[in-house]
Amino acid sequence: MAHWGYTETNGPTTWNKNFPIAEGSRQSPIDIVPSKAVFDSDLTASDSLRVDYTPEDEAHLQNNGHSVMCQITKTGYLTGGPLGSQQFRLEQFHLHWGADDNRGSEHTIDGKMFASELHLVHWNTKYDSFSDAVTKSDGLAVLGIMIKPGLTHLGFSSVSDNLSKMSKPGSKATVPVSLDPTRLLPNNISAYWTYEGSLTTPPLLESVQWIVFKEPVEFSHQQLTALRSLTDSDGHHMQDNYRPPVPTKGRKVRASFQ
Repeated sequence: MAHWGYTETNGPTTWNKNFPIAEGSRQSPIDIVPSKAVFDSDLTASDSLRVDYTPEDEAHLQNNGHSVMCQITKTGYLTGGPLGSQQFRLEQFHLHWGADDNRGSEHTIDGKMFASELHLVHWNTKYDSFSDAVTKSDGLAVLGIMIKPGLTHLGFSSVSDNLSKMSKPGSKATVPVSLDPTRLLPNNISAYWTYEGSLTTPPLLESVQWIVFKEPVEFSHQQLTALRSLTDSDGHHMQDNYRPPVPTKGRKVRASFQ
């Protein structure tokens, strides 16, 4: 895949050269405007959003040059809500963040940007694998969690405490600590916005049902600083590794709450 990044020469404004789908009709992220979101009672009826994650015995961490990613090895599932009876398996989670606390999230809420955004990536188990599902229009479901500065997030400490082991791009670390993906979620997972979108990094495939939680979580200054101390594939501090919002192009954003 063509080299891409977040600089002026290889950043989001240039991605359409190698990935024409960047101009597509269901790209992500978007600016979510709560007043324009449509309340959908079906999202809260009998089939509410449910997660069933298994804690990891160890954290499989990787600096992929664009973000820090944690590969999931245990079986964990997401179902309900906009996904109905379909089961989506947790594959990995990663983050996007800014150079300071005023920017960093990919989705914005009424134009407001958060310091970071956590993505938990799941694939539809009706397909054989993640790599198969990612090419299908109903292949992926991603949970988006907004992060604001505040208290130390104990559920993320097993990652943030070990980021120094992965400062260089391509580096990996298997850390013998328990990691429970459930603890990364906000307390209230019944309030969210959902829409049909895409991966926010190349190849930008339009295969994602996005579920963006209304309630943010807090990371401490130290945790955010640890993320900003990583090195990216261009040899710079890994900062501002986010794609800005793109046009909604007539898509409907549904809300699970009024």
